[in-house]
Amino acid sequence: MAQAAPASPVSRTPRTTGPDSGLMADLVGERAAAVLKWAGPVAGGLVYGFWAAAINRDTGPITGWNVLFGFVCAIVFAGAWIGVRAMAPLMRRELHALLWTAFAGIAFGFIHSQSDTSVLRSVLMSLAVSAGVYAMLFYRYYTHEDAAGHRVK
Repeated sequence: MAQAAPASPVSRTPRTTGPDSGLMADLVGERAAAVLKWAGPVAGGLVYGFWAAAINRDTGPITGWNVLFGFVCAIVFAGAWIGVRAMAPLMRRELHALLWTAFAGIAFGFIHSQSDTSVLRSVLMSLAVSAGVYAMLFYRYYTHEDAAGHRVK
């Protein structure tokens, strides 16, 4: 009677070629995960910059300053996303969720402040979005990581 040989310890450990790349690599492959690692922040930054510039011009003409504002917003957003993505996996799950929450809250608050609303309304809306993001991410990290921050399958 034949028995299956036990798997080696290397095959049971998750791949950790980069922050959160193990899950992405499992879904789309290593090469596509490497492309998506940079394509996500760049595409997100371009959408965010276009959105900020569109809200800022408020149906007025497109000017050079408006285009510059959009590109600066895109660069800052993409840079912050890359920075948060690099720092977050080094932290415990509570701080990991809090860092992404701060990023989402600040990004939403800035976009909301471009419309003609009060600062108080922008802050309150941003806090509401941040609370939802924190609850969602904390639950995800609490159920998918151990206390040391290692991904659990």
